[in-house]
Amino acid sequence: MIETIGIWIAAFLTLCILSFLYKDNPFYKFAEHLFVGVSAAYWAAYYYHNILLPNLINPLFRGGQLLLIIPFILGVMMLARLLPRVSWVSRWPLSFIVGTYSGYYLITYLQSNAVEQVRATLVPFFQLESWKVFFSNPGVITFLNAIAIPVIVIGVVTGIIYFFFSKEHTGTFGILAKIGVWFLMITFGASFGYTVMARISLLIGRVYFLLHNWLSLI
Repeated sequence: MIETIGIWIAAFLTLCILSFLYKDNPFYKFAEHLFVGVSAAYWAAYYYHNILLPNLINPLFRGGQLLLIIPFILGVMMLARLLPRVSWVSRWPLSFIVGTYSGYYLITYLQSNAVEQVRATLVPFFQLESWKVFFSNPGVITFLNAIAIPVIVIGVVTGIIYFFFSKEHTGTFGILAKIGVWFLMITFGASFGYTVMARISLLIGRVYFLLHNWLSLI
């Protein structure tokens, strides 16, 4: 009985969300606000039980780790944003958080998005083994493997040339810049296509739920 009620509620909320395809309406707003409220409550409970309680409250008040009084005070100062008269106090912990995370993620992204990307292009331009495999077993996959490194190197170089604005994009330099634009557009298109496919997968899942779990048509 409980499972049946849950399926009907889920189907009703799914239809409420899909009703936005017609136009904005109260049913869509109800489902949207319900989703936001439930998500906020879930993550508030999750962060309290899995982050605040084991990492701050228990070590500070039960374990006697007095050094944690600093993040506790900063956290309380963040709540001052709810009071208009003293809302300026919340800027101090916020600036501390922004500065700390900026420094931390600078190292992380420098390693993953800069160093590793540069290292991926510091390879032999002509992959002899890949071409041997292609000539011994011609095919689309083996051909793509053989030209993968040259395409990556050309894309990186021409992409950098496009963003070099100290020289006018004319002549050979302009042609290389246009090639870089093509590489950038293909990259953006692939990323957008991946996002669209992910959303279509979600839509297929909800439609399957409606037809299979709710209406039992398939």
